[in-house]
Amino acid sequence: MLPLAFLGLFFAWPVLAIITLGLREGGVTTVLFAADTWELVGFTLGQALASTVVAVVAGLPVAFVLARCRIRGLGLVRAAVMVPFVLPTVVVGLAFRTFWPDGGVLPIVLANAFFNVAVVARTVGGLWAHTDRRAEDAARALGASRPRAFLSVVLPALAPAIGSAAAVVFLFCATSFGVVLVLGGSRYRTLETEIYLRTVELFDLSGAAALSLLQFVAVLAVLVLGALARRRRETALALRDREELARRPSGGEWYVVLAAFAVVVALLTPVVGLVTRSLSTRDGWSFAGYVALTTRGDRGTLAVTGIDAALNSVRTAFDATLVALVVGVFSAVVLVGLRRSGSRIAEVLDTALMLPLGVSAVTVGFGYLVTMDALPGDFRTSPLLVPLAQALVVTPLIVRMVLPVLRAVDERLRQAAATLGASPLRVWREVDLPLVGRSLVAAAGFGYVVALGEFGATSFLARPDAPTLPVVIARLMSRPGELNSQMAYAACALLMVVTVGCVLLIERLRVPSSGEF
Repeated sequence: MLPLAFLGLFFAWPVLAIITLGLREGGVTTVLFAADTWELVGFTLGQALASTVVAVVAGLPVAFVLARCRIRGLGLVRAAVMVPFVLPTVVVGLAFRTFWPDGGVLPIVLANAFFNVAVVARTVGGLWAHTDRRAEDAARALGASRPRAFLSVVLPALAPAIGSAAAVVFLFCATSFGVVLVLGGSRYRTLETEIYLRTVELFDLSGAAALSLLQFVAVLAVLVLGALARRRRETALALRDREELARRPSGGEWYVVLAAFAVVVALLTPVVGLVTRSLSTRDGWSFAGYVALTTRGDRGTLAVTGIDAALNSVRTAFDATLVALVVGVFSAVVLVGLRRSGSRIAEVLDTALMLPLGVSAVTVGFGYLVTMDALPGDFRTSPLLVPLAQALVVTPLIVRMVLPVLRAVDERLRQAAATLGASPLRVWREVDLPLVGRSLVAAAGFGYVVALGEFGATSFLARPDAPTLPVVIARLMSRPGELNSQMAYAACALLMVVTVGCVLLIERLRVPSSGEF
């Protein structure tokens, strides 16, 4: 009941309330049949599809290196592809603006792909690492070239994982908010940014509701396809020891290794460019932006100092992670139990838990303001409002990390403990928890950095006197003045340092079966 109550109270109720409010005002039909609406849909789907193709093409060489190669530098590759995925969207947007100051379609596509190479590398690499290599070797022995062996033997075996990864990447790209807002400006808008514009600036609730309905239908379709692909991937998983499959590359495999390291260099280039930009001014190299974080910006741009915003981000992300960890672990336990019993409800609940990743954060945030006054104490003014909105985004990611580890626990161990008189709670404490403990810590760290950089709902719900660092960055970039710009880039660099530290910790704690992300 806990996962269902959380989803119902803090997701379904606000979303349905804002859609119902928009439907009451009328005009939804007009928006749905307007030509510019379908231009928005076309651009949203087009840039998401292009970003997905780029992410898949870039992620496959990295997946090969992580799954099949025994070489030095694997830890660096693993961390390097993970850092972009957990970076705040406004940080990535500013990083790409250092190369494309005017924005455009190409930087939007590349920035979205930049985010999601990790999803492809981890998801495909997870299956690739457990795929029997003897079939490929047999094809090579029978005269097949290396490309033909890959296309005829390896690629069909990886198809479930590629489909699962592509569905998730497409979902993330189609609902991208911060990247499109920073790089698209007023010229290029997606459904997500248009919902934000209509809700916040135009107060066009009927138009926002119509677009939210379109987005919800598209997201649901992608999630269903992703769930089917994920089930095929799990069925195809043949549990073999990775060390038996990993070996030193030979011959043409070195070209794939070089391609993988080229992808890593490409992923690190915007990060290095952003750090460089935070230290460069008109007068040369300077730490002026970092020093200015102790102030409120040029001419009092901010209501609080940058340091206060950073501390508020830390506190808010901690609260969000705590909530998401509790709900996510309960959800994973429930899903494992339902699937072991053969219940069909498991797939429905699994898909429902992923929905918050695809529904407009603006819709959720505005729904909070419409509905939360009905709770005791007018919840709209509660400091827990932002952490709860962030927890909605973090919970599905924690479920995806913890669920495969819980499934891997040998049921015979649990049955033996129960036979010897252990209660269900003690079985969890004595059997499950020691086996999944490291993954829980890794999931908590992963959730923390995602919450730390959440921008969509937070930008809508954060009070002016209690902003988070990503909200402050966006506010600084929207104000004139070189000092404000330097502060924004310095704040981005600080967020990246925290992100890299957390990723390195996650990599030390993570076990090979720690899910898709």
